[in-house]
Order: sequence, then structure tokens, then C-alpha cells
Amino acid sequence: MTKNENHSVWTAIMALVLAMGGASCNSSGRGEAGTAGRSAATAPSASGIGGATSALTSASPLQATGTMDFVTAVPLPLPKTPAYTAAQTTADVANAINILSTAVNVTAGNESGSKGAGTLLTEPLGVPLPRTENSASPLVAAPADSGTAGLAFSTARADLDPAPVNDQYPYRAAGKLFFNIENNSYICSASLIKKGIAVTAAHCVSEFGRRKYYNGWQFVPGYSNGIAPYGAWSVSKAYILPSYYDGTDECAQSGVVCRDDVAVLVLTPKPGTDSQPHYAGEYTGWFAYGWNSEGFTPQGITHVTQLGYPTCLDNGRFMERNDAQGVSSAQFSGNTVAGSLMCGGSSGGPWLINFGKQPQLTGTALGFSPMPNEVIGVTSWGASDTSVKRMGASPFLDTNLPVLVNRACADYPAACN
Repeated sequence: MTKNENHSVWTAIMALVLAMGGASCNSSGRGEAGTAGRSAATAPSASGIGGATSALTSASPLQATGTMDFVTAVPLPLPKTPAYTAAQTTADVANAINILSTAVNVTAGNESGSKGAGTLLTEPLGVPLPRTENSASPLVAAPADSGTAGLAFSTARADLDPAPVNDQYPYRAAGKLFFNIENNSYICSASLIKKGIAVTAAHCVSEFGRRKYYNGWQFVPGYSNGIAPYGAWSVSKAYILPSYYDGTDECAQSGVVCRDDVAVLVLTPKPGTDSQPHYAGEYTGWFAYGWNSEGFTPQGITHVTQLGYPTCLDNGRFMERNDAQGVSSAQFSGNTVAGSLMCGGSSGGPWLINFGKQPQLTGTALGFSPMPNEVIGVTSWGASDTSVKRMGASPFLDTNLPVLVNRACADYPAACN
């Protein structure tokens, strides 16, 4: 990018920032997961990646704290694709394992996460009302299961029996997202990637191409059966890319399978016991995040752990976990495709690599991309036929997530520093 182009990008960004009433500031990342130190790593500069078009972001109006119906909220309908045939599955998997397949020529990047203090801030929200279409169907965990797409997966409640995990790191950095569309309350999922920044799906923030934001978002990290162990956190502002907002994004299926179904939310801080403002991540910790095929093999294969609150499982009362092989699919706009039992309500939930408490090495060495608890995508869509058991996630690229995070951190540096 030339000096003049670089200046033009920042001029355009600053015009948008000033129009929104924000301030520009650089931000730096937090230390590695489980550590208290700070890192010199800095979020990528919006002016240095993707060019002028993708560097611009779209921001929601400043949000005022409103009311939320946590009990009757329903899942936002999951964007769905037509049936995924066995032949398509075979082609995707065959291309992925073919050592001669062409690797994407990009440089992967990531930022580390943090464990947080773990201090509880319990709030009762009310147990969700039963969903009649699910009440007659008992939960059946699906180890080594697969649907007609032929993609193997293992989905089960995240909690152990009898020990819950929703208040333990890394699970507690994920949570349930509530928001309003007109006079109705809806559910998605989300996760923290900085102390005051959450990532979710763009379709949980705005309907594709309609140029209108939803409102009233409240994020509940570690939500479990009507209890908010770390409180419910209002959102000050949401950010998506203009291409999703105006409907020009690259999509294999318009508004469903898109390259940039990604959004970030800036949480509103709350006063702590010291009367100073604090963010949710200071208590729960936050995940690392990576982009540009971080964690994928050159053939486009990875292993993911998907977290979320699908209402077809446990009525959305508990966090669910799915483990599966993910494959980067060229025919699906580079989305990661994996088998899963989840459904509506899981939208926006994180897809992570290296999930869990990392062991001490006592006689071996780390593999490539060893960053623990790293989000590399969020739940974007599922299949219209529930027997298919396949879901997808928009890829994190240097032209979407880092750009959004950088803009949010410029507007709200305290949420990132």
C-alpha cells in the first residue's frame, strides 16, 4: 500500500469514527493464557491490511441499557443451506487429504488469551421456558456420531456429571447472547477475546444486506440454567463489515454461507468492589484468537471444539460442546465445515483449537500452532435438513476479525488494554 493510499484509508476511518463519536487510540494484547503479565503484541492496524474497502467497518448506534426477557427469549433462526450430499462430503475430504492440494498463500496470525481472576458475580436471570417442539425429545449425546453428510462428530453437554464447568476456565469465557429484534428477545452465543470484547456472528447483530442493526445485546458468560455466574453485561456498540451490512459480501449462498459472518461487541464496564469500572473478562478470562488458516494443515484440515447454547439440546439451558474434524471448503466461500448436533441458539459460538487446560510437557515437544484455547471461527450456518448434521463457520481472515477488533479497540481502548 502506498503512503497516499495509507493516508486515504485512515482519513476514511477517522471520518467514520468521528461520525460515531469515538476516539482513536492504539491497543495492545494481554499476556498468555493463565499469566498475569502484559504482552507487547498489538492488534493489526486496520490501515495495513485488506485495502481501503475491507478496512472500513460498520458500527451500530451507541446502545443504551434496556430490558431483556431472559425467560422467553427464542433462538435466532440459524441460517441454513440446502442438503449437503455424500458426494460433496467425499470431494471436500478428498481435497483436504490430498497432499498435492494448493495451500492458501497467507501468513497466519494470532493473539493470546487470559485465564482471568474467576471471581463470581452471580445473578439469577430465570430458567428458560420449555420449547414445546423439543420437550418430547430426550437429549441423546452423540459420541462418534454422523449425519447423512458423513462428517463424524461428538456432541454432549459441556458439564461433567455431576460437576459443572461453566464457572471454570476456559469454558467460562464463552456464554449466551441475548438481544432484541423489535419487541421480541432472541438468543445467540458468543465468547470473549479481550477483557471487554466479545466475538459472535454478524447475523446475530444485523440481518444480511438490510442495513439495520438489532439492539439491546446482553452477554452472559458461563450462563447455566437461568443463572449468570459472572453477571449479564450490556453492549455499548457492535461492529460488522460494511459488506455484510449492505449485502455485498462474498457468499456461496447469499446471506447464509458468507466469508464475513463475523461481528465484535464492546461490553459496557461495571463498577467493582473498588468502585472502579471493570470488564467481564477480568473475571472470566478470554480466549486467544487466530486468523488466516491459523491451526489448519496445508491441506485445510483442523480439529475444532465448538461451544454454544443450541435450544434443540437441553432447551438451551446449558452450554454444549461439540468436537469434530473441520475442513476448509472452497465451495463454501472458504468456510470451515464440520459435523455437529447443534442448531439455532448456537449461532456465534466459538470454534476453538487446542481447547482445554494445557498439560505440562514432560517428555515431548509441541506441534505447530500450539496456542491454547484459540478461536478460529464462529458458528455461522447449518443444514436445512436436520438429518445432515453439518455446520459451518466463516473463516477468520486478516480482512475481517483483526480489522473489527482494531476498530473496536480504537474506539474503546479500555476494553482492550
